[in-house]
Amino acid sequence: MSESLYSKKIREFLQVSKVESLRTATVSLLTPDASTRRYYRLVTSGGQSYVASVYPEAFQKAQLSFLIMTDILAAAGLPVPKVFEVHEELGVVLQEDLGDVSLTQWLAEYGRTQEETDSKIKEAIILIARIQALTSGVLDAQSLPATLAFDTEKLNWELSYFFEHFFGSLLHIELPDVERAQVKSELLQLAEWLSARPRVLTHRDFHAMNLMVDASGQLRLIDYQDARMGPLSYDLVPLLLERRMQPPSEEWVSSMQEYFLQARVSQGLPMLDSADFQKEFMYMTVQRELKALGTFSYQTAVMGRGVTYQAYIVPTVKLVLAYLDTVRTYPRLQAMLARSLQYLE
Repeated sequence: MSESLYSKKIREFLQVSKVESLRTATVSLLTPDASTRRYYRLVTSGGQSYVASVYPEAFQKAQLSFLIMTDILAAAGLPVPKVFEVHEELGVVLQEDLGDVSLTQWLAEYGRTQEETDSKIKEAIILIARIQALTSGVLDAQSLPATLAFDTEKLNWELSYFFEHFFGSLLHIELPDVERAQVKSELLQLAEWLSARPRVLTHRDFHAMNLMVDASGQLRLIDYQDARMGPLSYDLVPLLLERRMQPPSEEWVSSMQEYFLQARVSQGLPMLDSADFQKEFMYMTVQRELKALGTFSYQTAVMGRGVTYQAYIVPTVKLVLAYLDTVRTYPRLQAMLARSLQYLE
C-alpha cells in the first residue's frame, strides 16, 4: 500500500477517534520497520502523545495477533504498551507512546559503564524467562501462539529466504545446481535439528531495537505479534548477538547464558543442562543470524533501506562463520559464506 493511503487512513482515524483531543493532533511518521505496518506519533495540543500503528488492511480485533499477545503478556504483568483504542475498519491501533529510546540506543549512550549495560541486559533476560514461564498456560488455552511453531517448515522457510535474498537479491551470485542443492540440504538439516528441540513461548524478535527504555527507565516490550513456540535459546540469541558491529566476548556470552539458566529457575522453570543449552545456542545462532541476513539483504537490495540495514551484513556474516567453525557440521554453507565476503568487503 502506498504511503499516501496510510496517511489517508490516519487522517480519517483522527476524525472518528474516541479521543476527541486527537482531532487537531500533529502527526509525524516514525521510522518504518521491516513490516507492512506504519507507525505514527500523534501529539495533542495539550501535549499528550500517542502512537498509532496502521495496518494495510482492515482486521478483526479478536484475530489480530498483536492484540492477542498484548492481552496474554499484560495479564502476566509483562511491560507491554497500553492499548487505548482499536479501529477495525481503518486498521488502526492507538497505543501508549513509549518514547524514542530503544535498548540499542540506551546501551550506546556515552558514559555507560559495563556494570550498567550488563544490568540492563540482565533485565531483558529476566523478561525472556518470564515469557517462557507462560508456556504451559498458553498451551492449555490453545491461544494463537500455541498454534504456531518454529517447526522444520518455518525454520527452513526463513533459511530459504536468506538464501534467496543474500545470494540472489544482494550478491547476484548464480550457484551451480550441485552446489545450490548441497547448501540447501545443509540448511534443511539445520532446520530439522532445531525443530526437534524442546519448545517454549518465544517473543520471536527479541533484539535490542524491539526493547524500549521508557521515561522511567523501565524496559518495555514491542513487536511481539509474531510470538510462537520455539527453541529455548531462540530469544536469547538476538538479544546477545544480533545487530552488533563487533561480537561480544565468548566469556561474556557464556556468563549471560548462565544468568539466563538461573533466571528460568527463578520463574519456577526447571534447570537446564548447561552444555546441552550451549550446543543449542550455537545452532540457533547460525539459523537466527542467517534469517537476519535475509532480512538485512532484502531491506537493502529490494526495499532500498540500506542506510538502516546494510552496515550489519558483514558483521553478521562473520558472526555466523565463527559459529559454523565451532559447530563444524555444515561445510558447504560455511565455504559459500566465506567466499561471499570477497563480494562484500
